[in-house]
Amino acid sequence: MTHPADPPIGGSEGEQKKLKLLAVTACPTGIAHTYMAAEKLSQAAESLGIDMKVETQGSIGAENVLTDNDVRDADGIIIAADKDVDRGRFVGKRVLSVGVSEGISHPERLIEQVQSAPVHGGGGGGGAAEPLSSGGGGGKERSLAYKALMNGVSYMIPFVVVGGLLIAISLSLGGHTDPQGGLVIPDDTFWKHVNDIGVIGFTLMVPILSGYIAYAIGDRPALVPGMIGGWIANTGELYDSKAGAGFIGAIVTGFLAGYLVLWIKKVKVPKFAQPIMPIIVIPIVATTALGLFFIYVIGKPISWVFEHLTDWLSGMTGTSAILLGAILGLMIAFDMGGPVNKTAFLFGAGLIATGNQTVMGMCAAAIPVMPLGQGLATLIRKRLYSEQERETGLAALFMGFFGISEGAIPFAAARPAQVIPANMLGGAVAGAIAGQAGVEDAVPHGGPIVAVLGAVGGVPMFFIAIAIGAAVTALTTVTLVDISERKRRGAPVVDVPGGPEPVLAGVGAGAVAAGGADTLQKAPAPAPTAAPAAEKAEDEVLSGYLTEQTVKVQLDSADKDSAIREMANLLASTGKVSDVEELVQTALRREAQGTTGLGEEIAIPHAKTDAVTSPVVGFARSAEGIEWGALDGTKAKLIFMISVPEAAAGDEHLRILALLSRKLMDTGFRERLEAAPDEAAVLEVLREVQ
Repeated sequence: MTHPADPPIGGSEGEQKKLKLLAVTACPTGIAHTYMAAEKLSQAAESLGIDMKVETQGSIGAENVLTDNDVRDADGIIIAADKDVDRGRFVGKRVLSVGVSEGISHPERLIEQVQSAPVHGGGGGGGAAEPLSSGGGGGKERSLAYKALMNGVSYMIPFVVVGGLLIAISLSLGGHTDPQGGLVIPDDTFWKHVNDIGVIGFTLMVPILSGYIAYAIGDRPALVPGMIGGWIANTGELYDSKAGAGFIGAIVTGFLAGYLVLWIKKVKVPKFAQPIMPIIVIPIVATTALGLFFIYVIGKPISWVFEHLTDWLSGMTGTSAILLGAILGLMIAFDMGGPVNKTAFLFGAGLIATGNQTVMGMCAAAIPVMPLGQGLATLIRKRLYSEQERETGLAALFMGFFGISEGAIPFAAARPAQVIPANMLGGAVAGAIAGQAGVEDAVPHGGPIVAVLGAVGGVPMFFIAIAIGAAVTALTTVTLVDISERKRRGAPVVDVPGGPEPVLAGVGAGAVAAGGADTLQKAPAPAPTAAPAAEKAEDEVLSGYLTEQTVKVQLDSADKDSAIREMANLLASTGKVSDVEELVQTALRREAQGTTGLGEEIAIPHAKTDAVTSPVVGFARSAEGIEWGALDGTKAKLIFMISVPEAAAGDEHLRILALLSRKLMDTGFRERLEAAPDEAAVLEVLREVQ
């Protein structure tokens, strides 16, 4: 009995058309599971006699990209992904969307389900996007809201970094303090023009965030209303407010625009009108409706909040300096450029002219706490952050020195529930300390730069307030983020921000303490009689990173911690490991995030650390198997260890993982690897990894 499919896939059994399917696999950091899912789906399709092409969207770029012809001829598309995938190209086709782990665990089931999956964009709305669901029983997938938010943040980050750094550089090299204008740059100078370019980047940051949140929800028709809605949210003059709604307003307009477009797409229209719906009708209707809604409905409360907060603060000027400083710090840190932040800042700036500089001193101490604290967090707990986030953290540190609080916005937008409370706590501490110490600021600007330029009174306490506030923010952030990640580890896929890769469920909290005191163990050196051609071939295994010297046919260890230590010692035999203990601890910290046991009796522990001087890969077998916490419950018998220096950890680290992950899904390859009698034979099998 054949699987039901509509449209039909052929006539009689002898004349039945061969089913053609497409797939897209992706995960947020795009390493092992992207390629494992691709290989599993391809193998399942081949065994069922089905043509399948799989596009992988990994960190080393999209590979095997689906063409228009591929889509035109396809009977269905499987999306096994835990990040947003553009589905506008699949309109009119059956689309099944599941989590990437389902592509690894149940590829045959997905192939069956896609044949009866709903048609994407089948309504009359000109390509309506289907909700991101599991499509009839698929695996757990990130929510649409999460994917949309991450999509907006990822596009916003370059604008924050470029704009913020240009502003900071121009202020440091061309700026000076001014009692009325704060830290200013003379007009018509070179550095003023550089500053203006940076301001443009910052101005675009908010609509970009809003636009790409909307785009992830409603596809291309939602991009324009999302961006324009974000611009309106950030332009307070449009709704009689002295401050715009900032990034929080952008998140609101992004989601409103996306879901509004989805709703409009469901409206049935005549066939002749369908071609113009996504390019004319939907963008115009959605943009107009969203813009007017924000101006007349959302904007008025924002203006009201701004005015009443100012009046409330004015009534507190005679209260405790510690209390006032804490309140101002909370407000400064809350929305970073939004109405609450601007209320506190303008309140402090306005009192400078009256001779009261202490209120601005409280604000000035709180202003840099958010970017400094978030940047510090990426340094003290690197494993919680992706490489992009760590780079953004360095830029945030630089912006914090110059009092550019917006440097923390990418972190707050990505994890508002963890980052905003941490920012507020650190800001309140900094403001309270500055208030208690009577710190003064003679210019309407904040951050260490104003003290360096001589505008601050009580400089030592000013720096102490900033340092303590930033430390409080950093420690609170990593604590809250770590707690939230631990709570999520029961999901089928656990994506630890900053972890080298998403990991399969069944995550065991790997012990951080090293087990055992294994001695340095070396595999037999290559035979001196080996022919030059064999030596050359050996160098070609994983670009020469894996050699016969880093292969061991049988591990002595019986548990994961000891196995990692034994393999670290194996890698050390190459002379490329400068600190074995640090390599072990780095690999164990990676395991603490989530297991690197990938199932199918495979584990790939890996470490990015300067404890190694150049990339090196080791392989070992365990006949009995080692418990590694894999999703499928299998013990690891084939174990690879990858170690890459921090400076060289980018594409090379990902490339090795991608090659191994894909090849290890080949059952025949694994069987040959298990059967190889010695190191030389193992290496011969591993030459197949290309």
